[in-house]
Amino acid sequence: MKVSIAGAGFYGSTLALRVAEAGYADDVVLTDIVEGKPQGLALDLMQSRPLASFETRVTGTNGYDETAGSDVCVITAGVPRKPGMSRMDLLETNARIVSDVTRRLVAASPDAVLIVVSNPLDEMTALAAAVSELPKSRVMGQAGLLDSSRFRHFVAERLGVPAREVKAITLGSHGETMVPVPSLATVGGRPLAEALDDASIAEIVQRTRDGGAEIVALLKTGSAYFAPAAAAETMVRAVAQDTNDVHPVSAWVDGAYGIEGVYVGVPARLGREGVQEVVELDLTSDELAALRTAAEAVRGKQDEVLRL
Repeated sequence: MKVSIAGAGFYGSTLALRVAEAGYADDVVLTDIVEGKPQGLALDLMQSRPLASFETRVTGTNGYDETAGSDVCVITAGVPRKPGMSRMDLLETNARIVSDVTRRLVAASPDAVLIVVSNPLDEMTALAAAVSELPKSRVMGQAGLLDSSRFRHFVAERLGVPAREVKAITLGSHGETMVPVPSLATVGGRPLAEALDDASIAEIVQRTRDGGAEIVALLKTGSAYFAPAAAAETMVRAVAQDTNDVHPVSAWVDGAYGIEGVYVGVPARLGREGVQEVVELDLTSDELAALRTAAEAVRGKQDEVLRL
């Protein structure tokens, strides 16, 4: 099993570490345009093997020859947000970067599954699918897993319970039209509505939507990478190990939830071929309407980015 990661920033290097330590990949390739950076990070990671007890080989490169034959390729390349910037502010700059990276990765690994994490997420996922010309089932974006993890964390913190006791899912776009789904959230098996009042739930939902911006504002330079890398590694593992687990991801939706022909965050069963199926959950009428609104909002932006 070979995993290649484009972009050796904090996100890419943390993802490389998580994949390597998980042990299911034989090889991880980290590529970046900055000379010496991916090579140095790879050497550092390799020197941790005796202590961290993993045998995955990590290679750093400034090209794409070493990525050839990858089973999974993750695109983290792009410019991160700065305080005050929205994900959409990155549109044109990251579109050029993602287009170039996608072409290079697919030329070397035509049978790979692509996982996009560059922002704006849903738009960059649609762009990668168009540029790669791969089956849409083999191109997905990482958003819902991260947003769901943030949702679960905020609920756990508010109630003072272990995070593992909180189950929750977030759909829609990775941005303003994000759709946390309180109706399906549980704490220790009990509905969230039995643990928190409506006002508290609404507050947590909004903080989840603002989760990335809150971290960007605190850091001043750069954006989140620990939780995003954990979310991406979960997706890589589902593909690499053909788990058929259901995770919220940005996937091509063509009929499910009454949504036609757009990349948007939905629950999807993931396996070796990428998105095996989009899973339809029993949403409330308000949640379903919000998901459809999110789909229409990102549809316009996806059409815009494809015209660039």
